[in-house]
Amino acid sequence: MLVAPFWLAGAPALAQDAQGDSPQQSQDRQSQDRQAQDQEQTQRLELPAPPADANLPAVETIISDEEFAQEVPSLDVADDEALFEELESIDEFERRIAAQDNEGGANEVGDEAPLGDPSLADGDTTEEIPDAPVRDAELAAPLPPIDSLLSEPFEYAEAEAPIVQSDLRYRVALTGLDTAQAESETDMGDLFHDLSELEEGDGKAANIAQLRARMEEDAELVRRILASEGWYSADVRGRIDAEGEGDDQQSFVATIDTVPGKRYVFGDIVIDAPATQPEGLIRRELTLKVGDPIIAARVQAAEAKVLVGLPEWGYPFAQLGQRDLLLDQESGEGIYTLPVDPGPLSVFGGIETSGDEVFEPEHIALLARFKRGELYDNRMVEDLRQALVATSLFSTVSVSPKRSGETAPDGAEYATLLVEQNAGPPRTIAGSAGYGTGQGFRVEGSWTHRNLFPPEGALIASGVFGTQEQGASATFRRSNAGRRDRTFSATAQALHANYDAYEAYTGRIGVLWSYASTSIWQKPFTYAYGGQVLVSNEQDFDLVTQQRLRRTFYVGGLTGQLGIDRSDDLLNPTKGFRATVLIEPEGSLEGALSPYVRAQLDASAYYPATDALVLAGRVRFGTIQGVDRYDLAPSRRFYAGGGGSVRGFGYKKLGPTVMEPNPDYPKPEDIEPGTDPADLPDQFIPRNIGGRSLFEAAAELRYRFGNFGVVAFIDAGQAWEETSPQFSDIRYGVGVGGRYYTNFGPLRLDVAMPIDRRTGESAFAVYVSIGQAF
Repeated sequence: MLVAPFWLAGAPALAQDAQGDSPQQSQDRQSQDRQAQDQEQTQRLELPAPPADANLPAVETIISDEEFAQEVPSLDVADDEALFEELESIDEFERRIAAQDNEGGANEVGDEAPLGDPSLADGDTTEEIPDAPVRDAELAAPLPPIDSLLSEPFEYAEAEAPIVQSDLRYRVALTGLDTAQAESETDMGDLFHDLSELEEGDGKAANIAQLRARMEEDAELVRRILASEGWYSADVRGRIDAEGEGDDQQSFVATIDTVPGKRYVFGDIVIDAPATQPEGLIRRELTLKVGDPIIAARVQAAEAKVLVGLPEWGYPFAQLGQRDLLLDQESGEGIYTLPVDPGPLSVFGGIETSGDEVFEPEHIALLARFKRGELYDNRMVEDLRQALVATSLFSTVSVSPKRSGETAPDGAEYATLLVEQNAGPPRTIAGSAGYGTGQGFRVEGSWTHRNLFPPEGALIASGVFGTQEQGASATFRRSNAGRRDRTFSATAQALHANYDAYEAYTGRIGVLWSYASTSIWQKPFTYAYGGQVLVSNEQDFDLVTQQRLRRTFYVGGLTGQLGIDRSDDLLNPTKGFRATVLIEPEGSLEGALSPYVRAQLDASAYYPATDALVLAGRVRFGTIQGVDRYDLAPSRRFYAGGGGSVRGFGYKKLGPTVMEPNPDYPKPEDIEPGTDPADLPDQFIPRNIGGRSLFEAAAELRYRFGNFGVVAFIDAGQAWEETSPQFSDIRYGVGVGGRYYTNFGPLRLDVAMPIDRRTGESAFAVYVSIGQAF
């Protein structure tokens, strides 16, 4: 078998010798042949003889060795005379082959056409060659008709019976992970069960091949899990053991045996990057330590932190290369190398816009909290994006840096911000509804065009319809007016209110500048200032005449409010505190001008006793200085009671009261003789007339479980005729409530009852609204 390659290797040399060899060349060639034969003998594989006691079958001799040697041609070059004959030229070879294919030429070798055939010597390079003669008579015979081939109809084999194969039953066993699990923070067993093909099969397999395939997939899964936690040389093997057979079902155990081996740690951490400002910035952001286990999740998190941290320090175009991890099996350490291209140090440049534009670059620059030339900080870019989202004028909006190629005076590069805008629908229709005992139903609706007067000039038309209130208003609002987060609004309102304390028809015009929290951006400090004028025709109880009288009040005043909010959520706070101070200098004109000042302080605090239990409390103080109660419009006095005040009492039902005749009490002539006085209504009923001071307090226990919650609360409060709270005759209400937490805030349902209920007070009160009570 080794002879052929050597012979093939010598073929070119033999072709050259055919042209004529010198004596020296012939001797060299014979020497080479002998060497090849000797090499062949040395490379032959000597097979040992079988043992004498081997029971081998008898072998029948087919041909003797001598006969075989005679039949096999000699491989000696000297014995082949044809190798030394002179080769014919290419032209002679082509003419000989053409002559053999000619119809008139001989067909047997040796009966060749003469080389000087006139048909080949006429100088014409194209010769017409006729068809070769047919030497097989069957080929010339006509084909049988096609019908004769279809004389017998086809017979189709019957369908084979389906192969019935019983499903296999199996269970999964995972061994050897205990040692590794004790060192890892990840529950590898749970992770395996979540991703396992065997577990997903629910203990059933169609056949053993499917079971084996699942087991191999899970073995590879265990290797990946261990490698992700630092065990890169784990030995993981799977095996299938039979447990027995049931009725047409076989039971197996698919076991994955694991030997975790050595856990690799960081031996060195190399950052392949140019210098940054400040020095060592990348290494500081890469939170990996030498000696820590090589855990894939930690590595990915550390690299992500680098990509987040560098744009916060002036490198918005940073890119990470492919990490390299070189493991040393003997020491169990790995050399981690991370290539980083930080890009140029950048400062803020200009602003460009694209897409369906809502704002010009100038207005976007008004929303930004940075100036041109300041060090680039991606947190400021995200802040700008959130400010754009808060306008509610976009369907989508993005802000991304772009290289400008322009160099700043300090050598940094200006980074241009590209704002891609897609305008959203500017109009909104909204509605809300609520109910409170003593206040009744209340439904509000509004229509808003948020950008009717660009930029961010909105027109809002709203209305309220309820048991005790009906009204409409129109408001112009300019958001981000002159500076970010400042809002200007002008409102015209007409309102009819009919409470137990008073009835009023009021027209109001007011303007307000405010810096307030929104549903997206909760601000730690807020303020508002403005002014208003109103005309109100109100019905009030006259203590002198002991009857209700209508009077018209003309009121004008200013408004100033300061607030601090250190709570963690606008609608559902669980920790922190809030405080607001409101001061309103006003003048009331009803016959004579009566100046006065209304002031109110609100404060609330929240404390998380546990993850599910929150303790909440609030207080409110109010005072009106400088005016007699009678000269004060009833709608501008203080009242207590209701869902946002003292639950358990009707809306504006607490405060100084007078006893006025009951309009439902029958006239004396209408009372039949002998009527039991107990069957008659009260002849006089209490009527709240409002006060000039106020105090309220509340405490709640809020317990949440999932999307639901329960609340227990106690409220207290009262209003007084005096200008400062007297803390006498304070009324209390207690109750429970339910909460359903949504992504925009909790839905609230409270049921409360008054303590020491008095004549005319309800046994309980129900309140439904959105958001916590405070």
